[in-house]
Order: sequence, then C-alpha cells, then structure tokens
Amino acid sequence: MIQPQRRHFAVTVEQAASEAPTLASLVALTRESSARFKLVEPLIPPMLRASIKPGPIDGDQWCLLVANNACAAKMKQLLPAMAAHLRVKGYPTADIRLKVLR
Repeated sequence: MIQPQRRHFAVTVEQAASEAPTLASLVALTRESSARFKLVEPLIPPMLRASIKPGPIDGDQWCLLVANNACAAKMKQLLPAMAAHLRVKGYPTADIRLKVLR
C-alpha cells in the first residue's frame, strides 16, 4: 500500500485556532480577558500594575492573577470599583476573583 505524501508546513496560531473549535474558544476568552484588563488597568495603582496579570474567564467570573498576598490585599479593596467600571463598559462581570501566584 502506498502512503500518501504528507506536506508539513507551519501555520499561525490564528490559523490553527480557526480550524479547532476548542482552541478558538480559548483564544476568544484570552482576548476578552486582555480587553477587560486594559479597561481596568487605569484603576490599578501604578506601583502594582506590574504585579497583576489578566487571568481566565469562567462564565460570569473573571480572575486576576496577582504576584503576592500584599498585592492581593490592596486589589481586594479595588474590586467593587473594577466590577462597576466593567459593567458600565458592557462586560457582564458579576464577580472578579484574585489568585495569588506562588
């Protein structure tokens, strides 16, 4: 039996995502998380911005990844204002949670 010749070629992440529904949904969630973060970033004190990264979205819950407990304590105070700001901008974020990276 003759094996068909395979042609190997590189594809971009966008091309791969468009051909795989699961990957496409992950890319969309990552983009939405980044968009939300850009909206709330001005609300974060400048000294803390480098310690916070956008995290996953799970339903109506969004996660922010923080570098340490001190940063999480300060961010906890800002969460109500961030959630309100996101709702005004059209993102139905009912809950923002924090995850401390260790």
